[in-house]
Amino acid sequence: MPSRKSAPIRAVRTLAKIDLFAALGEAQRNAIEARCQWREYPVGASVIDREAPGTEVYFVVAGAVRVLIHSESGRAVAFDDMGPGACVGEIAAIDGCPRTASVEALEPTLCAILPHRIFLDVIATSPAAAMALLKRMAAMVRASTERILDLSTLGAHNRVYAEILRLAKPGLDGRPAIRPIPVHSDLAARVSTTRETVARVFSELARANVVVKERDAMVVAAPARLKAMVREFKTA
Repeated sequence: MPSRKSAPIRAVRTLAKIDLFAALGEAQRNAIEARCQWREYPVGASVIDREAPGTEVYFVVAGAVRVLIHSESGRAVAFDDMGPGACVGEIAAIDGCPRTASVEALEPTLCAILPHRIFLDVIATSPAAAMALLKRMAAMVRASTERILDLSTLGAHNRVYAEILRLAKPGLDGRPAIRPIPVHSDLAARVSTTRETVARVFSELARANVVVKERDAMVVAAPARLKAMVREFKTA
């Protein structure tokens, strides 16, 4: 049986589910698809290197990627995990400067790679695509502002609390939960701390019944209490 790293990616090579192109007609989307390069990446492969030249835009058709920066000491600071429908590399496509962050494959991933001139032409000629891009950039600014505030005002434990709240999504039973249970090192990379700190926080929250680990999820059993813990620290 093929390993997780080598298993072939069974996905239709189409941009139909890419968020940025959702409002485009089929003919226009097909024309864009014909100009794309299609590339598969195994787990852990580098998709984009920070500060490298290059202006192509990468669309995640299948799989998942992580956007991150490695510090000079080698610590990874993760910004976001993205699945099918997302795009990365659009900042360099717009301003022509080196890449702002690295992108790595979290699982076997298929990307459609579009030259920046075609990408910019689509944005210039399609108001719907331009608006989708503006909304995406606005979301990035909001997320960055929130992270800067957290790093400036919160201690490591409280940054973990805040990130748990951000990652938790309502399940079928209505309870907010993180699925699958987050890996300590992954969460540490998202909030610029150590995996040991994350492990301690998880243990403390579990003992206080704020979070409950189930078979495939970390359930936030007391979200109001967790929110209060973050707010109390910010206003202290």
